[in-house]
Amino acid sequence: MRKQRRSRAAGAPNDDRRQVRVHVAVVYGLLALVGFLMLLLWSILNHQSFELKAEHRATLEEELPSIVALTRGSLIEGNLIEIGQNGEFFDRLLPDLLSAKETIHVETYVWWTGDICRRVAEVLAAKAKEGVEVRLLVDWAGGQKLERDLESMMLDGGVEIARFHPPSLRAIGRFNARTHRKVIVLDGRLGYVFGHGFADEWTGHAQDREHYRDTFARVRGPLVNQLQGVFFENWLEVTRKLPFGEQYFPTIEPAGEVEAHVAYISSTGDVSAIEVLYYGVIASATREVVIQNPYFVAEGLGLELFKQAVARGVSVKVMLPSVESTDNAIVQHASHRHFEDLLAAGVEIYEYDRTLLHQKVIVVDRLWSSIGSANFDDRSFELNDEVQLGVVDPGIARQLIAAWEDDLRFARRIDLEEWRRRDWWHRLKDRLAYSINEQL
Repeated sequence: MRKQRRSRAAGAPNDDRRQVRVHVAVVYGLLALVGFLMLLLWSILNHQSFELKAEHRATLEEELPSIVALTRGSLIEGNLIEIGQNGEFFDRLLPDLLSAKETIHVETYVWWTGDICRRVAEVLAAKAKEGVEVRLLVDWAGGQKLERDLESMMLDGGVEIARFHPPSLRAIGRFNARTHRKVIVLDGRLGYVFGHGFADEWTGHAQDREHYRDTFARVRGPLVNQLQGVFFENWLEVTRKLPFGEQYFPTIEPAGEVEAHVAYISSTGDVSAIEVLYYGVIASATREVVIQNPYFVAEGLGLELFKQAVARGVSVKVMLPSVESTDNAIVQHASHRHFEDLLAAGVEIYEYDRTLLHQKVIVVDRLWSSIGSANFDDRSFELNDEVQLGVVDPGIARQLIAAWEDDLRFARRIDLEEWRRRDWWHRLKDRLAYSINEQL
């Protein structure tokens, strides 16, 4: 018994030392974890900034080939492009889905709930059962509301469904990078580029707060090959399946007379093609820049380009949703941070109050227009995967300007002096929201 007591007594210091070592190891582990998370946060917040020679030297028409080339795109002739608004998107899309013979490819950020989600899912499942190759790529975060019974119905029918960037330790550094692209390609010959989500909010005609305002483009012609490439870039990343074949990239004869191009970005850390596109066309404008965008945070180079445009006689008009009508009030408060600078420079700012204004439209000199998924903020420029269709056609520009003028019925122009008198609480919310604008 005495030997056992002495043995226990002798072992006690060793046990204490082991406990100390364990505690030290835990502390070091926690410090390493904190360091890793700080490094991760730094890498996410780290800007890939660039300088743009912003002095105006030529017209948009002269500069556009350079701008398109710098976005790694090319101007393609021979396209037929139709512009549509609001719930007309589904009125056009559903018959086109039913007419597909070989392939249906859909990439979207939002898939929520509602009758339209069931209708689209039923069509996709039915077409897959007919033997059509149906692929649906949904962002993991934006598709959280995809109902299990609809997903099961589509999978049972033969639809291939993939989620973009689901949570995993191996890909923790990219979890905040989402696909915000909205693109559809049917039979490799018909494409859609749009701002809509798959939810009942995008049906109707923007008649109330439950039905959003949005714009889409329906594309036929050789440009569809580029839209197919946009879809397959992310499909390949997620599934590791490399597609080849005439059914995906057919030789497409001209379908119209419109010249167009595609700009798209991936969250790779490179300089953003969308940012280059937006800044390039603003720097080249000679007459007018008209923008409708739900999340508009102009800063740095973008802010300077707007000021320079107005100074050389360009009319610059921006429309975005009001704080009351948006689905994300924090983003709108972040956008307010530089309103005073923009208004003082002569930029016209309008707040649309009828419902969420969600289209991502820009028209420059009533010649070139763009429709797509990209917001005018750091998240779309630096974190999200996005796609924008660029169109060189005065007729398309007129259609989009007409839609803008119709939307003015439900918008209020912001007055500079009134804006300067906003209360301290509003100013504080603007500052706090702007401090995290890159992650909004």
